[in-house]
Amino acid sequence: MSNKTFGVLAEFDTPASVFEACEKVRDAKFSRWDSHTPFPVHGLEFAMGMGRSRLPIFVFACGISGASGAMLLQWWTSAVDYPMIIAAKPFFSWQAFIPVTFEAMVLFSAVSAVLGMLFLNRLPRWHHPLLTSERFKSASDHKFFISIEASDPQFDPEKTPEFLHSLGATYVELVED
Repeated sequence: MSNKTFGVLAEFDTPASVFEACEKVRDAKFSRWDSHTPFPVHGLEFAMGMGRSRLPIFVFACGISGASGAMLLQWWTSAVDYPMIIAAKPFFSWQAFIPVTFEAMVLFSAVSAVLGMLFLNRLPRWHHPLLTSERFKSASDHKFFISIEASDPQFDPEKTPEFLHSLGATYVELVED
């Protein structure tokens, strides 16, 4: 039984070498690839050509929905469903509804931030094919890696490893899924 190829994994020794390689992979128009480093490398997201996250849009939309829903619920319960005159105040006394409205906005924003982050990062993923590589274990210790997935339109099983070697990779391997 033959295994399906997940992609190719290239190992680099220094942050500078992986930074330069990321720029060249980006310029080669690969779209389904990632870099893996043991610590944050300043500017690497720009070298990879990553755009802005869509997460703030989710958080803002859910926050506004939570605030609107809370205000609507309080208006409905106090002015329409069960109106009561208390201390000669109007049925819709919006000033009293501000704390609940604010708390609902914060709750909906926080929940959408967590769920949106999980969704956008395609998590949870219980197993990743890169974890089968023995060399990849050093990604959390002292080595730097670039992985290019086989699902990328530019991927070629022969040319992609050669391309990564030409970028200065010290080791390149095909990873099975």
